[in-house]
Amino acid sequence: MSDPALGILMLCLIVVTIMMGFPTAFTLMGLGIFFGFYAFYDPSQHWIDNRVFDLMVQRTYGAMTNDVLISIPLFVLMGYVMERGALVDKMFYSIQLSFRKLPASLAVATLIVCTFWGIASGLVGAVVVLMGVIAFNPMLRAGYDVKLAAGVITAGGTLGILIPPSVMIIVYAAVAGQSVVKLYAATMFPGFFLAFLYLVYVIGWAMLSPKIAPPLPPEQTRVPVPGWMRAFQGAYSQNMFAGLAKALVSPRRAAAIADEDGRVSYWDLVRNFTYALVPFMLTAGTMALVWWYVVIHQQKTAEELPEGLEQLGGGLSDPVPAAAAAGGVSPTFYWVFGALCILLGLLMARYYSRMGAERLQIIKLLTSSVMPLAILSVLVLAVILFGITTATESAAVGAAGAFVLAFHARTLDWKKIKEAVFLTAKTTAMVCWLFVGSAIFSAVFAILGGQALIEKWVLSMDLTPIQFMILSQAIIFILGWPLEWTEIIIIFVPIFLPLLKHFQIDPVLWGVLVFVNLQAAFLSPPVAMSAFYLKGVAPPHVTLNQIFGGMMPYMLIVIICMVFLYLWPGLTLWFPNYLYGG
Repeated sequence: MSDPALGILMLCLIVVTIMMGFPTAFTLMGLGIFFGFYAFYDPSQHWIDNRVFDLMVQRTYGAMTNDVLISIPLFVLMGYVMERGALVDKMFYSIQLSFRKLPASLAVATLIVCTFWGIASGLVGAVVVLMGVIAFNPMLRAGYDVKLAAGVITAGGTLGILIPPSVMIIVYAAVAGQSVVKLYAATMFPGFFLAFLYLVYVIGWAMLSPKIAPPLPPEQTRVPVPGWMRAFQGAYSQNMFAGLAKALVSPRRAAAIADEDGRVSYWDLVRNFTYALVPFMLTAGTMALVWWYVVIHQQKTAEELPEGLEQLGGGLSDPVPAAAAAGGVSPTFYWVFGALCILLGLLMARYYSRMGAERLQIIKLLTSSVMPLAILSVLVLAVILFGITTATESAAVGAAGAFVLAFHARTLDWKKIKEAVFLTAKTTAMVCWLFVGSAIFSAVFAILGGQALIEKWVLSMDLTPIQFMILSQAIIFILGWPLEWTEIIIIFVPIFLPLLKHFQIDPVLWGVLVFVNLQAAFLSPPVAMSAFYLKGVAPPHVTLNQIFGGMMPYMLIVIICMVFLYLWPGLTLWFPNYLYGG
């Protein structure tokens, strides 16, 4: 058998052995060393002098000195701490009340919480199990279709590996030699776009067939308004915002109002008025941040750049904004920004003109449950994307913030901390061993000529770029049925990477398509880990086939999302190109 044929045999054997249940990392190392020993075998030398052992040491050292991998344990620790310490129950309740008037409000709330929680933790299994415990039984008790309830949880739970900060993106960056920062920026819009498509599907299905998601009874959609708020509205105004503003100036009437803890103090008025201002502060703060970054920061950076300095391209540390290097802001931006400010101002005016007691209470619930997690997630992503810190430093900030939130919630004890650290070490060790095994396997595979043979075969087909894109993504989609994402990215993605340059395909765009594609790896039987995670916490009468049936439509949505991303690559590439240049 020729060396290239041995390489192809290696590739086939790795799929067979993984499907048989052997550990992936050690199977990779074992096959790499066995076939490498054969490839390097020289009868004139002692067997222990075989060069495969030198290759093993060199590749292991190279994999473990990859700086990109340092951020993995910190992001994983952040996820496990958040899983054990945050207030998911309260978050689900407050979001469900916020969308109580929408069809399938419980399913919509589940998808939104999955998206938020996936961003914070990045752990598919943890999110699916957690939402299975919190949301699955309430949806079934409300009369929701089993397939709808199962599909929402399993599909929503996988979003954590797509929306940054995600361990999958870090692993791909290490394998493909791409910037983690640029990949994070590239996956921002696609991740939320896929979540949006899921929402459109759920709401559309519920509107066309109301029986699959019956309206909730009034007691489950009633906002718990404290009694003092009703009395306050009678004393001042039905509009809580206007009433609180009046009460701060003239608090005499408010002093006669009492709640379950006693009379309403001036501090209570200030606190509730601050809660009422939260939507305005978030909107104004977001617009101010955009103005600062696009106009002030970029002009200042452009003035500081030496004349003739080219765009740095968004590396791992301190990327220079592309527009800053260009040294100017388009006049179109001012017109768009001004129009957006006017539109948001009108929406805010309408919002506050209708602020009753229920709306204020929902703002308070959302602020206390969603705001801390949202601030931490935005902070972690912002410091990476704006070049303030490296990915590793940002991961450290996220892990520290997760501990702060968990301690503040008073739900984290010494036992849970030990569990989080142990699981972090276990997950990190698994990823590192996978990298070592992959490094040895891929080196031997290339030495035997397997990579060259595959490249020659693909090039002989004389494919167009779109045909190659479809072929590569179809292969990864099929591999997602028996294999998990870690095995696909570490073993099979490197086979396609050298061919991207020939077909003039951006590795960032191709990588994001792979990330979206790999959502199917968690939703496609027979492996479909999301289904097994949910089955572990589902009621006994819910069968695995029902869960599989609920996941099938979301696989089609994944394909539709990939088509959108390919036809409009700006959804993926605009943001990283704007921040770091093309």
